[in-house]
Amino acid sequence: MKRRNFIQQASAATAFVGLGGLSSLSFKAATAKHITILHTNDVHSHIDAFGPDDPKNPNMGGVARRASLVQQIRQENLNTLLLDAGDIFQGTPYFNFYGGELEFKLMSKLKYDAATIGNHDFDNGIDGLYAQLPNADFDFICSNYDFSNTVMDGHTLPHKVFTKDGVKIGIFGLGIELQGLVNDKLYKETKYLDPVETAQEMTRILKEEQQCDLVICLSHLGYSYNSDTIDDLKLARATKDINLIIGGHTHTFLEKPTIETNSAGKKVLVNQVGCYGIYLGRIDFFLNGDEDIQADGVKIAV
Repeated sequence: MKRRNFIQQASAATAFVGLGGLSSLSFKAATAKHITILHTNDVHSHIDAFGPDDPKNPNMGGVARRASLVQQIRQENLNTLLLDAGDIFQGTPYFNFYGGELEFKLMSKLKYDAATIGNHDFDNGIDGLYAQLPNADFDFICSNYDFSNTVMDGHTLPHKVFTKDGVKIGIFGLGIELQGLVNDKLYKETKYLDPVETAQEMTRILKEEQQCDLVICLSHLGYSYNSDTIDDLKLARATKDINLIIGGHTHTFLEKPTIETNSAGKKVLVNQVGCYGIYLGRIDFFLNGDEDIQADGVKIAV
């Protein structure tokens, strides 16, 4: 199927969500500021598209196709951010041979704005991750890993603010607990901080101190678990002032963003687009003054 048809099908599936006090879309026209968020997760070193004989994803994915889509969307809206929710590494021979160099270089070519760190990004150890940082022309945002006693100290950000068309977009990142999931020899002295407490502090800084209009969490916690383990849905319910959680780790394919209600009774979007770069997530925010925020979200087949 041609890329144009993919986009047309995705646009037809758009669902609008009111995030502020309004339920209508009357201000979506010229008066609203339009911010586009593009996102990936769990690409796992899938550089090439799947072949035509692949039983699950024939002729889908691939960095080249993603680059073309991203370029087209940026031409449509200059106020676009491209983000990744972790597990960039591990999954194809490209990682085995190049150790993440190619993944970071290609993401830099696509002009990713930021990414967070997933558990598989430690598969060559924290030293292997550190060694590839010169190949990344984008920031790693991770708020709940304390790297202070490791080589990664000072090489990640707890949060970052981007400004597009006068709209301040604050981003922070949350990683999954590594103990029991990753050999401790790989992440060494990295300390895991409570994600809910971290999120509460990050949102306070971004919303109250930095006066951000939108707050986005790049999460590698996982979408949902049938246990007390923290996940994106629990995070959304337990916190306030997050507008969008971009998830990863569980390889969850969502047809459209999940709408959760936060601790202050406001809506939060939670989205995740599976794995292997098969889909590109897209969320469009429309802002027209304080609290007047609406959004629509789609997944675009690559």
